[in-house]
Amino acid sequence: MNIPIKLQDQTAARTLVGKVALVTGSTSGIGLGIARALAAAGADVVLNGLGAPEEIGRTREQIVADFGVGASYSPADMSKPKSIAEMIAATVAQAGRLDILVNNAGIQHVAPLEQFPVEKWDQILAINLSSAFHTTRLALPAMRQNGFGRVINIASAHALVGSPFKAAYVAAKHGIVGLTKVTALETAEEGITCNAICPGYVYTPLVEAQIDGQAKAHGISRDQVIRDVLLAQQPNKRFATVEEIGSLAVFLSTDAAASITGIALPVDGGWTAH
Repeated sequence: MNIPIKLQDQTAARTLVGKVALVTGSTSGIGLGIARALAAAGADVVLNGLGAPEEIGRTREQIVADFGVGASYSPADMSKPKSIAEMIAATVAQAGRLDILVNNAGIQHVAPLEQFPVEKWDQILAINLSSAFHTTRLALPAMRQNGFGRVINIASAHALVGSPFKAAYVAAKHGIVGLTKVTALETAEEGITCNAICPGYVYTPLVEAQIDGQAKAHGISRDQVIRDVLLAQQPNKRFATVEEIGSLAVFLSTDAAASITGIALPVDGGWTAH
């Protein structure tokens, strides 16, 4: 069973020096992995997300120390359009540009349709879908001004297939793929691309906690939880790593990916090949 225990950054070519990247939901997990990968490639990064101020401060300082780039933080609430607008405006005012936007912020709730709390539906749609609409519409003017832009939406395998009890999440992620296509079409002649990355299960501290919780709840081994519960739909039976997602985000941000736009790219171990 291939489960990475220690998360490490891969050495990246400095292909993004001079670029500014904003990654929502980037104080931990996939978002932080992407932010670190973009920083390793030379981009200045703006973090956003939840967490204790001192821990976020250490995360930001670590990025500066590790990669020699600028790193700042916005506490913007991704469920509030006004807060999102303030974050984009502050980023452009401070850096003078915004080249790469990664829409990663997201939450989850699991319940049958008839029992799904309405407030949870509204919250998931706001954070997982509407926030990407607001960040994108507000970032495009800065990208158009410089004749370069990369919008990367972190969707999910659930943007391509459904699962029971995840109505809001699946609906939002399907919507993200639609938004990705429209953004790509509207910016196709302007040096701007928009793509969606669709991960299956990615190994993060939250997933690690889920493994232990499932094992205790069902009285089964960790390996059985991983293979038969979490990775039941992933033919390769391994988690993706945050480094893999980060490396793909870096590639999509480079000139080498200038003709890749409007796609939903699965990183799911074959899940959606069924």
